[in-house]
Amino acid sequence: MKNAIKRFLNYLEAERNSSELTLKSYRADLASLCYFFEYEDGSLPAPSDFTPSDLREYISEMGEAGYARTTIARRLATLRSFFKFCQREGLVDDNPAKPLRNPRKHRHLPHFLSSEEIARLLEAPDISKPMGARDKAVFETMYSGGLRVSELVGISDEDLYLEEGIVRVLGKGKKERLCPLGSFAVKALRKWLSNRITDSKLRSGAKTPVFVNRWGRRITTRSIRRMMEKYIRQVGLDSRTSPHTLRHSFATHLLDGGADIRSVQELLGHKSLVTTQIYTHLSTAKLKDVYERSHPLAAE
Repeated sequence: MKNAIKRFLNYLEAERNSSELTLKSYRADLASLCYFFEYEDGSLPAPSDFTPSDLREYISEMGEAGYARTTIARRLATLRSFFKFCQREGLVDDNPAKPLRNPRKHRHLPHFLSSEEIARLLEAPDISKPMGARDKAVFETMYSGGLRVSELVGISDEDLYLEEGIVRVLGKGKKERLCPLGSFAVKALRKWLSNRITDSKLRSGAKTPVFVNRWGRRITTRSIRRMMEKYIRQVGLDSRTSPHTLRHSFATHLLDGGADIRSVQELLGHKSLVTTQIYTHLSTAKLKDVYERSHPLAAE
């Protein structure tokens, strides 16, 4: 990946005669992409490993973080140019950024799952197997606490307070917050932790990751996205479903259940109430659907 970026920047400078300011902008945008997808050992996926779904997750995270639409649009343009160059150089077969569209003036309502769909997903992993117990604990924890996938992978043993039903996470801007864990999440975590085997090479004094891969090393956000894709196919959920969908569902279900918006804002770790207000639109849309299906004079 780093070699591909270097070749791309050289191409812009030598063949496109791009200015230093333009090169600086492209370099910063691609550094952001690398930071988001970097593995725990510091390595990066190859250009051919990226999918449109991966890049949508990246764009979605920027939107939730409050990036301006102009910034997101510029980074999208950088992605299209970079992967177009990679396609021309034979590094990728297709441009994964091509299907992506610039953010519109009005935000789309985020995709969320119904309570029944959440239940299907949570019951999908085979908990008689260690990795199945881990996967269930991942889903239960994300949904119970409304966690971002980046927050989930960063949890270490010292962040868990299972007796109190709380997990401490590091959110956007390195801001800590405490998130609730329901009884189902606590039960799933206890089962997983009783089966977990961590890497014997974990250095002395290092934090022990709660969620690890089959080799005992801290799981990555990319691995969780792939895990989710496997289960949504298995239980037949909407293909738009991603790890972030559990966070959207968490917020929507709280508001549907009567929670006030400021409490939801705190639980999600949103800096601005404006970011949280998108979920009130989801609840309103649901009420309107119920009205139209139930009221005798709602439609002709």
